[in-house]
Amino acid sequence: MNNVGILPHTWCDAKISEITSVNPTLNKADISDDLDISFVPMPAVQAESGIIDVTGIRKFSEVKKGYTPFREGDVLFAKITPCMENGKMAVVPEVINGIGFGSTEFHVLRALFGVNAKYVYYYVSSQSFRREAEHNMSGAVGQRRVTTPYLSSCEIPLPPTNEQHRIVAKIEELFSELDKGIENLKTACAQLKVYRQALLKHAFAGKGLAQKGIIAQPFGEECLFSLSDVIQSLGQGWSPRCLETPSPSDDEWGVIKTTAIQPLNFDDTKNKQLPVGLTPRPHLEIIPGDVLITRAGPRTRVGIACFVKSTRPRLMVCDKAYRLQVQKEKILPQYLVMLLNTSEVLSELEKLKSGISDSGLNLTQEKFLTLKVIVPSLKHQQIILDDVEEKLTNVAFLEDQIDETLKQSEALRQSILKKAFSGQLVPQDSHDEPASALLPRIKAEKSAQPTSKKART
Repeated sequence: MNNVGILPHTWCDAKISEITSVNPTLNKADISDDLDISFVPMPAVQAESGIIDVTGIRKFSEVKKGYTPFREGDVLFAKITPCMENGKMAVVPEVINGIGFGSTEFHVLRALFGVNAKYVYYYVSSQSFRREAEHNMSGAVGQRRVTTPYLSSCEIPLPPTNEQHRIVAKIEELFSELDKGIENLKTACAQLKVYRQALLKHAFAGKGLAQKGIIAQPFGEECLFSLSDVIQSLGQGWSPRCLETPSPSDDEWGVIKTTAIQPLNFDDTKNKQLPVGLTPRPHLEIIPGDVLITRAGPRTRVGIACFVKSTRPRLMVCDKAYRLQVQKEKILPQYLVMLLNTSEVLSELEKLKSGISDSGLNLTQEKFLTLKVIVPSLKHQQIILDDVEEKLTNVAFLEDQIDETLKQSEALRQSILKKAFSGQLVPQDSHDEPASALLPRIKAEKSAQPTSKKART
């Protein structure tokens, strides 16, 4: 039984194996080893979008063994976790010399007579189909797959051929409009990030105060200090071998992950439980008012700073982060955190990172403390903070609105597909040949095809 409910009377249920050839074989006997063919590894298929890159070229001799053959118009369906759950499916476009090979982790669905390949693609790539397939995967954890027998036996609602074409055209029309809206939202989000940096640069240079007449001119050399001049102490945390799950309860000790440290904000849900038997180190417990900055890890994760406004108890700082205590008579901790997140300071921090690869960089205390920052009077710091926080609150609100709209757009996409496969997206045409008459003809054509070898699971 399909998962879309009652179908229009011109439709019928069919198994995927009845309307497609599942993992069709290729007669390789007459193909020259020197023939160029298109090659599609798993990364060449984008998740969710149906975009596929077939520009990779290999000689037939390199791929004729150990890879999956396909041709233009076939539907590629990633069968292994997490690629299947992520929606790595696509319809194959034109390929060089009419032949393509790809990862063995693809199932291939070749639409038969009277079946629109894009209709099949939209159905098997829908979230509802993928969720059901996920519950029926086989294999060990990390190597679970959708098997050929399962995929072949899945039912798909089959409309008349002409209606399939109308459905695909309508889906693509609506998705195109949706994609334009999503692109505009992403552009707006990127512009907000640029605006945030411009706002910080303007404020921390003192330009805003100068324009308002609070100070005579933007801050100069007299306000430039090394971090060592304003930081009272700087220490790193502890990284015992912790369990990934479950996260500790509030009465248990845990250690934060570096992902708990986000630009400006602290997320106390990102933590690991301290193993039983290890004695906690209370002097490393994070408390409200702390300043944290990541000191080691991948390039994009080193140098991220946040202010801890609030936190659950019994969380310790990890070894890959520094905890700062500032000289409060010289600098406000929240001011310092905002300053550390400006593009100018981030650029200087980038120069101080050391290591042999982007995945193994670090920021030593010695180098970090040499960083020069603008430190005006506490009064002017507070004015800057009040002004910037108000504007950043507005930026955050807009970003939340964009994020929520993006989530709604994905829900709308799935709603369109649900309507498409229940016969509600386009009207039925009484002149169309009903699927009940189409399906026997599809089966007859399939049975007349040469017998292929048994498909692999």
